[in-house]
Amino acid sequence: MRVGPVIMMGLLLVICASAAIAAPTEIVIRVIAKDAKFIGHDDTGGVQITLRDADTGELLAQGVTTGGNGRTAKIMTDGHARRDTLSEGAAKFSATLDLQRPRRIQVTATGPMLPKGAAMTVTSTQWVLPGKPVNGGDGWVLEMPGFAIALADPIPASVQLNGKETKISIQARIAMQCNCPITPGGLWDTNKFQLGAMLEKDGKTSSSTPLAYAGRPSMFRGEITIAEPGNYTVDVFAYDPTNGNTGLIKVPLSVR
Repeated sequence: MRVGPVIMMGLLLVICASAAIAAPTEIVIRVIAKDAKFIGHDDTGGVQITLRDADTGELLAQGVTTGGNGRTAKIMTDGHARRDTLSEGAAKFSATLDLQRPRRIQVTATGPMLPKGAAMTVTSTQWVLPGKPVNGGDGWVLEMPGFAIALADPIPASVQLNGKETKISIQARIAMQCNCPITPGGLWDTNKFQLGAMLEKDGKTSSSTPLAYAGRPSMFRGEITIAEPGNYTVDVFAYDPTNGNTGLIKVPLSVR
């Protein structure tokens, strides 16, 4: 079947019009630690970013943030006005989507990747219009709660009581999610946080034991006492009473 020139021209016009509707649209994602700086890549492994169509679930883009933490003074101490850009030098993930229509886009951020067990997940959703980028200022910013907690020395998997109570030493590194250091009197002040360890057994927790500053930034130590055999979980935690920010890791412990 031959297609006439008029029909062919009409088809080409339709195709060209459809193609013209699709508009490259950049979206820039940054993740900032709660009460701290942007989460960079070098010390934390970055944050995994996933963009989906919120209505259909279609995967649109994914990757890991790369870059630094940003400028400490600019973010944390210098006064700034509404809409001031704070993210100079801060890690980001950028994706350019070819959008033909407005789409409700959902961003999921999971991180930081290091230390193991520190990762949390946050999600945000907003409309994005074709050709209207979301890249001005700091871009699309998500706030990541928690603290980055890791054991500096491993806790034994099992201990023997031998008829008397035993003490378990806790050595932990506790930092903000951006790997920003916690120190006495520092910008992230040890004295403003509650850092400790507690035991879980049979669905109940014991009273917590505080962890003390160990003389180096973000390093803390303490010990917990166990008097009865059983299967326990050691919870090492950090809590900021001013804003509810909380981080925790769980370590299994068998006591015989």
